Amino acid sequence: MTMDTNTVLLLLLVGIMAGVLSGFVGVGGGIVMVPAMVWLLGYSQHQAQGTSLAVLMLPVVFLAVRNYYKAGVIDPKVVAVIAVAFVAGSYFGSKWSLSLPMDTVRKVFGGVTLLVAIKLIFGK
Repeated sequence: MTMDTNTVLLLLLVGIMAGVLSGFVGVGGGIVMVPAMVWLLGYSQHQAQGTSLAVLMLPVVFLAVRNYYKAGVIDPKVVAVIAVAFVAGSYFGSKWSLSLPMDTVRKVFGGVTLLVAIKLIFGK
């Protein structure tokens, strides 16, 4: 991909939006970065998902986690248990995603996002 000024500005915009939403409500990768990279930058679904996961590796979220930890709202034991399961799940989930056609992955992504949105809007 060519990194012209327009592309760099779009990437910065995507990063800022994702960072603000991630720090504010705990979302950013799937909800902001993946659709933005597909729609604004022409990435494939697989490229966008892989890039989003790479961006969200440990150094990016450190400061936001630090703020929540200092506020006393993170239980490290819960984090450890979820992290172990998350590592295994993300490994197998990425393998599964890459084995499927992009249209299928895009539909699954859209369906999951829609179900979560409906639950958040109308659920208790």
